[in-house]
Amino acid sequence: MATCVTCGTELHPERAKKYDYCTRPGCVRQNARGLDMVGVGVNKAAEQYVILDERTRQEMASGRFKKRPEAGGSLPIAPAPTEKPSRQRPAPRKSPRPAPPPWSETQENLALIYRRMGMSPTQIAAKLGVSESLATRILLDATARGRR
Repeated sequence: MATCVTCGTELHPERAKKYDYCTRPGCVRQNARGLDMVGVGVNKAAEQYVILDERTRQEMASGRFKKRPEAGGSLPIAPAPTEKPSRQRPAPRKSPRPAPPPWSETQENLALIYRRMGMSPTQIAAKLGVSESLATRILLDATARGRR
């Protein structure tokens, strides 16, 4: 049986597998050692720490915890070339931007206020100086976007 290195008492077999001292407060104070920790992801929002053991040392050496640029304006990570690039490049696609609505934000706000007051689209159109169909489109578009 294993014994405590400090006081000489017999250790439980399960404890003896990992420790060479008993659980008495004096023995723990004298023999317990802290773990070596390393911060691998420290930032304003969260911190990530790992126990520094042989596996962690190998991962650090391989660059696993190295900071990589994430922002769009950062240096891009170029993929490794696998084959010859073709001479012809496809024309870049232009994403069609939706045209801005034919009314202003102020007109939309007023239309919503008038609707809350109980006015009909015809009355709202007269107040805004637009057609009845445009007033209806303003109200429908605002409702679709969650404005009430």
